[in-house]
Amino acid sequence: MTPISRRILIHVPLLALAGTLAFAVRCEAQGGYNNANAVMTQQEQDQTNQQLKQRTIEGQSSNQGSSAQAPKVDPKEAAAYKAFFDTNPQDADMRIQLGEAFVQMYPMGPYTESVYAGLVQAYYIKQDWKNFYASADKALAIKPDDVDVLVTVGWVIPHVYNPDDADAAKLLDKAQADETLAIQTIPTLPKPPSLTDEQFTADKNDKLAEAHSGLGLVYFRRKDYDHSTQELKLATQGASHPDPTDFFALGAALQNTGHYADAADAFDHCAQISSSLQDRCKQNADAAKKLAAQTK
Repeated sequence: MTPISRRILIHVPLLALAGTLAFAVRCEAQGGYNNANAVMTQQEQDQTNQQLKQRTIEGQSSNQGSSAQAPKVDPKEAAAYKAFFDTNPQDADMRIQLGEAFVQMYPMGPYTESVYAGLVQAYYIKQDWKNFYASADKALAIKPDDVDVLVTVGWVIPHVYNPDDADAAKLLDKAQADETLAIQTIPTLPKPPSLTDEQFTADKNDKLAEAHSGLGLVYFRRKDYDHSTQELKLATQGASHPDPTDFFALGAALQNTGHYADAADAFDHCAQISSSLQDRCKQNADAAKKLAAQTK
C-alpha cells in the first residue's frame, strides 16, 4: 500500500466559492464558480512533493526487505524520477515536460504512478482540467486505491464545479465515488516506517477529514443538505486544522434546512479562522442567530 501523505492543500478563491454558497443560502439555487487564480503555496508544494517522492522510496525499501527477488531499479529511471521531483513545483511547464517524458519512457516502472500523481499537481497549477483528470485516471489505473489521488480529485471537483458544464453531473458522481472509496480504504492503510503511530493516526484523520469535506460539498452542490451536513460535520470534527470553507458550507446547509442555531454555530467557527471568509461568516452568524430567535 502507498504510504499516506498529509493533506494536499489546494486553495480556491474562498470569496468566489462563498458567493456561490451564499447564493444557495438565500434562494437554494446553485450558481457557477470561477476557478481562475487558484494557487498552491510554495511550502505546500514542497511538502506534497517530498511525500510523493518518499512514498515510492519507502515502498521499494519495504519490497526489498521482504523479497530477495525484488527487481533492481534502472539508474537512468531513478535519475529521471529524481529530476522530476527536484524541479521547482511552481515550474509547472517544466514539471509537465519532464513528467510526460518519464511516463512515455517508463510506462509501468516502479516510479510511474507517483509521477502521474505529481503531474496531477502540475496540471492543477496550469488549470488544465482535462489533463488533471487524465493524469489522475492513469495513476488510478495503476493503483486504484491511491487515497492521495482519490481524495485530491474528489475534493477538487466540487470546488471547481460549474453546473453549466456538459459533464457536471458525471463529475460529481466521480467525486462521490472517489471519496467513498478513499473513506473505505484509509482505515486499512499500513503504517509507513518513517512515521510514528501518533503521526500516522493524525495523517489518517486529516485525510479522512479531507475526503468527508469533498463528499460534503458534492452533496451541497446537489442540494442534498442533510447528507451534506453529515459529511461536513465529520470533516470539521476530524481535521487538525479545519477548513473555513467547510464551516461556511456547513452553516449554509444547516440554514437551508431550518437549523438556524446550529448554522450560527458553524458560521461562528468559520469566523474564528483567519481567512477571506472571516467577515462574511460573522455576518452570516449574526443573521442565523436572528432567524433562530425569531423561530423560537
